Amino acid sequence: MAERAPWITYRPELKVLDCTVRDGGLINAHQFSDEFVTAAYRACVAAGIDYMEIGYKNSKKVFPKSNYGAWRHCDEEDLRRVVGDHTAEATGLKLAVMADAGKSDWKTELLPAADSVLDMVRVAFYAHQVSEAVDMIHHAHSLGYETTANLMAVSSITETEIDTVLEAIAPTPATTMVIVDSFGYLYREQIDRLYHKYKAALASGGKEIGIHAHNNLQLAFANTIEAIILGCNRVDSTIFGLGRGAGNCHTELLLGFLRNPKFDVRPIIEVIQHHMMALRQEIEWGPLVPYNITGQLNQHPRSAIEWRAGATPDDFLTFYDRVVAEI
Repeated sequence: MAERAPWITYRPELKVLDCTVRDGGLINAHQFSDEFVTAAYRACVAAGIDYMEIGYKNSKKVFPKSNYGAWRHCDEEDLRRVVGDHTAEATGLKLAVMADAGKSDWKTELLPAADSVLDMVRVAFYAHQVSEAVDMIHHAHSLGYETTANLMAVSSITETEIDTVLEAIAPTPATTMVIVDSFGYLYREQIDRLYHKYKAALASGGKEIGIHAHNNLQLAFANTIEAIILGCNRVDSTIFGLGRGAGNCHTELLLGFLRNPKFDVRPIIEVIQHHMMALRQEIEWGPLVPYNITGQLNQHPRSAIEWRAGATPDDFLTFYDRVVAEI
């Protein structure tokens, strides 16, 4: 057999979802300026990105507007103020929101897709919330939206729980089931195992498998590449890795790796230069030692985030001793 070099070609069916505003907003309560969100939107369009997750569709009772920015709720008037009369047909970009099980008024807050600039609803849930997630997926689909299922914190649940979730999601109209490494804990071998488990369980329904990787162990990009090699055709990233704690797989790295000529990394670099560098002076993200520690221990990064906001943010040893003692 002749040797091949697949890394110099591309897979046209592979789609990129940039979740900079949605995931990055977890750092600052989604209080981004319209200028920032507009810049991210225009960059996604110009870069040829397939989907942009512009925020959450979450409850105003759980996340009051007095404490959270517009991108926690994504009301239609706020969306249109930034993206105008956006259509995927005109721009080549589909707009997505994330709705959390247990935190979203999904029965009342979702408009019919025909009345919205949104194209996709990504349903995020923990294993014990799968019944509500199934109802959310069916409801959003009935309104005309493309849907995905995002099982969070997959590294912290049992094989039996994963299997039960996959069995419940399989008959739904969700187009994609996403492997979500919420704690940035997974290694390549675990990505392999989860991909094959998801693929086998969902094969009959023709669902795509996606990957959403966090960077606590500085493996978000590597694990995303591994998932792509295995066959994942839906991949998440954020500009400059913006995201809570250690952040996410970098959009600018991912586009360069994919080799698809429809992608143009220059608009993403422009956003980094003109917006991300200034934002970096106001808020912190990236793979610092406390996030590395929580990643290695398979823990949510909230304790590291709280430590970094405290009186001795660089006392890594005390943080390590405290976290290990609480296990």
